[in-house]
Amino acid sequence: MTYETITVDVSEKIATITLDRPERMNACSLEMAGEINDAVSTLEGARCLIITGAGRGFCSGADLAARGDRPVNGGEGSYIALTRHYNPLMMTLARLNMPIITAVNGAAAGVGCSIGLAGDFVIAGKSGYFLQAFVNIGLVPDGGASWMLPRMVGKARASEMMMLGEKISGEKAAEWGLIYRCVEDAALMTEARALATRLANGPTVAYAVMRKNILTALENSYAEALLAEAEGQRIAGGTADAAEGGMAFMQKRKPEFKGA
Repeated sequence: MTYETITVDVSEKIATITLDRPERMNACSLEMAGEINDAVSTLEGARCLIITGAGRGFCSGADLAARGDRPVNGGEGSYIALTRHYNPLMMTLARLNMPIITAVNGAAAGVGCSIGLAGDFVIAGKSGYFLQAFVNIGLVPDGGASWMLPRMVGKARASEMMMLGEKISGEKAAEWGLIYRCVEDAALMTEARALATRLANGPTVAYAVMRKNILTALENSYAEALLAEAEGQRIAGGTADAAEGGMAFMQKRKPEFKGA
């Protein structure tokens, strides 16, 4: 399918979604949010997803006045945009049944910061930075940032990001443990693709269960996490990949996972 604001490529079991409004620093319009949601929900033949941005920025935040969208002003308009467009996208990413890598080039600001941090593995170029800009215009974080950030870096650093509204460089984000790795800009997509290749050749069903269980553990009690692990093990343990993994271990060779 052809989209207006993103490009989608699937090759060698890796899907790559590129936010493609470089003239607007890939600001996420309502149309873009819907297109990402649609693309993520309909990937065929992929076992890992990379999300990145075209040009010199990952995503500069929400763009509610883009072509094809009605300008939305005031708190009520923001509420409608979030509940009908951005929040469904974030939930789709959270529930995706394959690993997500985000390759952050340049600005990841506002809701773009949340999209950037939605990856299981966030790789930033040295030009990359993360910005909770809302306070600078008298607003509050959205896109799940209030839930994500305290869990990722603790209350003190989350408060710093949200209440001071200052840029967190890729290098600083890596030092904090906010992201997986910071690399040279020229190496960003090479690093992302290499990691995606590794994940795409791994046990896909097990990865999907891990993603679900991490979310469950963040939301629920220790006892509920234990039960979710047991249920997940029942699912993963019944796959061909688990049988292959056990056989490879016994035969002292590298397993060949098929994603089923």
